[in-house]
Parts: sequence; C-alpha cells; structure tokens
Amino acid sequence: MDPTSVPDRDNAGGQDELAHSLAAVRTELKLTGEFSDDVLRQAKEAVAGYALPEPDLTRLPFVTIDPPGSTDLDQAVFIERLQDSGYRVHYAIADVPAFVQPRTVLDAETRRRGQTIYAPDTRVPLHPEAIGEDAASLLPHQIRGAYVWEFELGGNGGLQGTKLQRARIQSTAQLTYEEVQQDIDAGTAPEPLNLLKEVGQRRIDLERSRGGASLALPEQDVAHDGRRYRIDARPPFPVEDWNAQISLLTGMAAAELMLDGNVGILRTMPPPHADAVSEYRQRTIALGHPWPDDMSHGEYLRSLATSDPKQLALMFAAATLFRGAGYTPFDGGHPAEKTQAAVAAPYAHTTAPLRRLVDRFVLPICEAIANGRPVPEWARKALPELPGLMSSSDQLASRVERESLNAVEAAVMSNFIGQEFDCVVISTRNGSGGTIQLKEPPVTAHCEGELHTGSTIRAKLVRADVERREILFRAVEGTPPANGDIS
Repeated sequence: MDPTSVPDRDNAGGQDELAHSLAAVRTELKLTGEFSDDVLRQAKEAVAGYALPEPDLTRLPFVTIDPPGSTDLDQAVFIERLQDSGYRVHYAIADVPAFVQPRTVLDAETRRRGQTIYAPDTRVPLHPEAIGEDAASLLPHQIRGAYVWEFELGGNGGLQGTKLQRARIQSTAQLTYEEVQQDIDAGTAPEPLNLLKEVGQRRIDLERSRGGASLALPEQDVAHDGRRYRIDARPPFPVEDWNAQISLLTGMAAAELMLDGNVGILRTMPPPHADAVSEYRQRTIALGHPWPDDMSHGEYLRSLATSDPKQLALMFAAATLFRGAGYTPFDGGHPAEKTQAAVAAPYAHTTAPLRRLVDRFVLPICEAIANGRPVPEWARKALPELPGLMSSSDQLASRVERESLNAVEAAVMSNFIGQEFDCVVISTRNGSGGTIQLKEPPVTAHCEGELHTGSTIRAKLVRADVERREILFRAVEGTPPANGDIS
C-alpha cells in the first residue's frame, strides 16, 4: 500500500489524520524500526568480514522477480529444459546465515523481531539495512553468496532429484511481476521465463491432484488523486502463482530433506475442522455460490472470481479453513504432525531468510543433510525456541496489518459520509446487524439494521472514524439496489 501520495491543500488535514492514525498503530504495538548502535556495528563488521563461498555459479543467468521498488531480494531463479523433456530449476536463496553469527547481539535482535513487519506507510525490517538491503540481498549485477537449490523435474513437473550448496551467483536482472507477465503474454520473454510459466502450470496441476489449496486474493493499493483516497484492487498476475510454485517446491523439498535427516522444523497446519467446513459451506449457499460436495476446497477456491463481490467475500471468509498453522520442530525422529494442509504435503519455510527468522535455520540444516555433514549445533539448539518466536511475530504482524487496514479503509471512506452503497450481507448477528461487503471499494464493514446473510442491500455510511479506525453503515429500508460505488 502507498498512502503517501501528496494531496491537494483542501485534503491535507485528511492526509495528516491518516498518518497520525498509522503512527498510533505503531505506538500502541510498540513497533520500532530502530536498531541499537551495537547491532548496527555488528552488522557492519559482518559485512566487512563476509567471505564468498568457493563454488562459482555466476555463469547461470539468474533473475529476481519482486514487487516494484523491492530492495530485500531473497530469491533468484533460472530454469532450463532437459533433453528428456524435463526441467532443471536453479533457485538461489540469500546467504543470510553467514552474516548473523549465533549468540551475538545481532542474532538476539533478529530473534526478538522474528520477521519483517509491513505497514502501509513503512516497514520494520528483520535485519539492518547493510545486510537486508545490501550485502545479503540478491541485487542485480552483484556477485552474491547464496544457498542454491537445484531441482530435476520430470515432464509433468514432479520432483526427481534435489541438490543444495552454498555458491556465488550473479543476478542478471531485477524484474517485476508486471514486466514478466507482459513479456510472456507478448511472446517476447526469454526462454527461462517461458519455462517459469510452463513449470508453474505443471506444479499447479500437481497441487490440484494432491488436494492443495491457495487463495488468489486481490492486491490492494491505496492511492490519492488530489481530492480523496481510493483503494485500487487487482487480481494477482498469473506469474505470481507460477513463481510461488517454485517457492512451494523448495519448501516441500526442504521438508523432505529434514525428515530424511530426522531433524528440522516444519510449517504445519491441520486439515480444516469439520465445524469450520460446515459453516463455510452454509455461507457459500447463503451467498449464492454453493460449494459442491464432490469438489475439494482447493478447487472451489480456484473457481471464485474477485470481480463478483459475493465471491470476493467468500475468498476472504475462506481464512476460516486455514487455521492452526504453526511450526513443528523435531530432532531424533519424525513429529506426529508433518503436513501443511493447504500445501497437502510436508512443507518448510526456507525461501525468505531476509524477512523471516526461521528460514535462517532451515537453510543450513538442509544444506548439511543434503551433503552428508552433521547439522550445525547452533541451528539444532535453536529449534525448540523457534515456534514461540515465530508465533509472537506472526501475531504482531497480523495485528499491524489488521489495524493499519482499518485506518486506511476509514480514511478512504471518510469522504463519503451519508452516501449509499450496494453491499452484500456476508454474516449476521442474531438477525440484527452484521458484516457487509462493498462492491467498490472492496471494503468489509459493520452494518446496523435487519440483515439476512446473502442478501444484496443498500447501506448508508454513517461513520468513518480514522482516529479510532472504525467504519459503520446502516441498512437503508425500502431502497432497491442501485449503483452506489465511488469509482
């Protein structure tokens, strides 16, 4: 999100109000991006003392694919076709473990933070800039150390072999999802990017066959046109899913390695609870898009269209099916719970060490197992502590996201007090009041009045309090549905 566009003079107060509300979120949650002098000094020393790994893979034309303006580049990819119609995927992950030595103040600070926290107007990084946005980041045209995964895939995209080593690489380009999608659609993309599409589609087919599920929620950006805020929403580019499949492939391979070595930490999630499935099925019926009994929840979610407000509401509501995710460490045997239900396979976080603490431990564990060496003792000893650290940071990240979104939505809607909108009732509270989904902008809010789940109503905006981060609508009685969007 980018709520920092310069407004005209008449709305400068609104801009200040939103900035104040977002700052209040950070204050309430005790969120600060500042690093101590000791941490900064140690980061500087780590960069100065860093030694590149000896294996040289700079001949491979890796590229990074990220949102525009990204500087903390965790992954770079290169794909080639094999003669037997299969594929070789090279996936480089930032060499963060080499910069953060155990039992140092830098190590302690990253454990305290857990992950990079994102807010609409800022981000609080996991690592100091010297590491996270410079020396460890896989920036273009810079020789960098990396953990390089090498996967051999069959013609259907299935994994046939895994190798992992630390090596030096050089990214040849920093690309955005939009650029890559345009080039692929226009037929002007180089072969490795066309193969990203090919492999991605085959991995999606495999995901479907094993019962995996993913949510393609629209990207939401806040813009200002000189008079008012607006939320611009767009469906993800297909290339985002193809690229995500490479990350999923890596996480599944990491889990397999650690299970083979009887030591590591998995990202696990139980299957949806029967009550949650039943409740969600009822909601799909109420919103006019029933979930067929013979369709998996993954396939059903893929069928939803973000252009339909009722189906968009069902996409957001599907979060109730993805509860209970956590981290499961193990040492000396296999854990009782091994599967991540949405992936429908054992899975581990390993592809974002610049932005997520646990990945820094998974990478050296996997590299040691892959090459027949003992797992580093410092990584092994950290395993019991990691679930608690990640849980705390996950909870903080969720609160920051939720409260920041509430503030932004209140700012967007504050220009329209008294106006009426077309809405879909997505839930009710004992028949009086409930939650509605606007068609445009894609805002979910509380609404007063006699409501019935699944109905399309007109609702009047009665309050949009930026400071309190609250929005309230009231159902309009006797008013037929009409166009009420603000685009």
